[in-house]
Amino acid sequence: MMEIMYSIVGFFEGGGAFMFPILLVAAFGTAIGVERYVTLTRLGVKNRRAWTQVEPALRNGDFDKARELTSQDDTAISRLLAMGLARQGAVRRREDVEIAMEESMMEIIPQLEKRTHYLATFANLATLLGLLGTVSGLIHAFAAVATVNPAEKANLLSASISEAMNCTAFGLMTAVPIVFVHALLQTKTTELINSLETASVKFLNAITDRAPSRAQSRIGLAQAVNQ
Repeated sequence: MMEIMYSIVGFFEGGGAFMFPILLVAAFGTAIGVERYVTLTRLGVKNRRAWTQVEPALRNGDFDKARELTSQDDTAISRLLAMGLARQGAVRRREDVEIAMEESMMEIIPQLEKRTHYLATFANLATLLGLLGTVSGLIHAFAAVATVNPAEKANLLSASISEAMNCTAFGLMTAVPIVFVHALLQTKTTELINSLETASVKFLNAITDRAPSRAQSRIGLAQAVNQ
């Protein structure tokens, strides 16, 4: 274990000054990746639980029960449905309810996507800092060859090339996982957005399906009165 630690420390020290900003990028990327993954996973679980509770009420046309359930919850899907249910109680046209839910989606989606785009920037930054460290190490290598005694050239040249290679390696070691995490988080975000859109469509279909039933009830009542 100690040998591994010494190897890591030696690798880090051999990379030169640009190893520190790469390490900082890695720390920020890790923090954002963990926070986003935990948050999106929890949102997915809570959304599924909320939808499981609300869906039977929507399917049965019990919109008052659905309003009660969504008002007691603060998940993304509950806020989306609450907006549609509020508009459904005031108007009867599907288009008006759909517009209200699209407005709610415009507020929810940025909250799901926030900070994730920084990971792509951090991956590029880590790669560029690694390349910058490589260039710096090569500059030091050529400077060593040009200015020192022949007996010292080999050692200084080896150290400078080691700095260049270590910095490049560390930059890529930081960038590759961040790119993977960025793709993973984008997939989870897309799944959440798709689930919200699916719930929105099912809710709108429930409204549309209940509209003919109400119309038939009014017609039957009018015929009974006329008779």
